[in-house]
Amino acid sequence: MAGNGWTDDLAIDAWMEYMRMNQNRSARTLEAYKLAMARLKEFMQGRPLLEATGEELDVFCGLWLHRKGVVARSRKPYISAVRGFYQWCQVRGLIDRNAAKALEHPRTGLSLPNVITLANAERLMNAPDLGTFKGIRDSAILHVLLGAGLRVSGLVGLNEGDLYRDTLNGRSRMYLRVTEKGDRQRLLPLPREAEAILLVYLGHEDLAEIDRETVNRQGRPDKVLFVSTRNSTVAEHAFRGEERRLSRQSVHDIVQNYGTALGIPAQQLHPHAMRHLFGTELTEGDVPTLSVQNLMGHADPKSTAIYTELSIRKKTSIVDAHSPLSKMRTPVSELLKRLPG
Repeated sequence: MAGNGWTDDLAIDAWMEYMRMNQNRSARTLEAYKLAMARLKEFMQGRPLLEATGEELDVFCGLWLHRKGVVARSRKPYISAVRGFYQWCQVRGLIDRNAAKALEHPRTGLSLPNVITLANAERLMNAPDLGTFKGIRDSAILHVLLGAGLRVSGLVGLNEGDLYRDTLNGRSRMYLRVTEKGDRQRLLPLPREAEAILLVYLGHEDLAEIDRETVNRQGRPDKVLFVSTRNSTVAEHAFRGEERRLSRQSVHDIVQNYGTALGIPAQQLHPHAMRHLFGTELTEGDVPTLSVQNLMGHADPKSTAIYTELSIRKKTSIVDAHSPLSKMRTPVSELLKRLPG
């Protein structure tokens, strides 16, 4: 026992509840923090967490995690969890001083994310068989992912009630109300191609036979948007409503299965690679950074800045027009003039 009768588990559970209720942290963040605290308990080898010193926490967040195979970038959630836990403990009076106060996030270099190429994305869009319900569903999923730049969590969390129409310049358009990281909501216009295939999916006779009834965040009746066609872990009579909601893993499998059959490189076969293409193409089109940040749902503008590094077509045109070599005559430049294309 430590901290006036508080055990490690009691303190962790109370802190997690505080994070959930008062900080509105997502389920995925809480899951990551819970894992971090479990690893810290492993490091402490039975000694109370509330008795940890700053030196011990520094070793845990650095050398110990490194030896466990946790790279610098992946250590950031661990450090955030440790800092948050001990700060909460100090505020609650469980400890006199915050041993984690001096912990710093490891410095990491710029790491460019994997992006699916436009050519491979086009092949992926044409892969599903539109003669089947599953193919139409998969096509709608791929079009919404690529056309709106959604995270997988935002896509699978959609209900039919999150779709709505408005009139723009005299024409009806479809919009999405998306809820993603930290339960933040944003409104997104759907490209016409995504809207068209989504309407085909919603009007399909096979979908009409599926019980998709659920309730939205306000407790009102709604319907799950993207449904699973099979689930061996659920009894047939219970395979309805929320049990029909497509999982994040299923969306990963859809992208990978179609892409692998097409021979697309594995590093491009991730839903986030499609989201990165969305952000890159916006940047290539000279869309203002603030608009890209809003469309991507980034809380931190630093997350949006990465697409400046990825906008290779824009960089190429700038280099071709303005590099020193473009403004002088060399033997090679004269040769290039005689080459086709």
